[in-house]
Amino acid sequence: MSTIPNDPMILLSYINTKLRDNYDSLSALCDDLELNDDDIISKLASIDYAYNSELNRFV
Repeated sequence: MSTIPNDPMILLSYINTKLRDNYDSLSALCDDLELNDDDIISKLASIDYAYNSELNRFV
């Protein structure tokens, strides 16, 4: 996860923007950017955000 923001709040904005603009799912984003989706989910859960697949964003 060295190529993405480390701060959870900045990561939230970064991931949600990428999901909105470029990807139809978290899996697609993680596959394309070679990220571990469990790491993203865990990091954002630490600030009480969870991925909503219907909205395709962390809420």
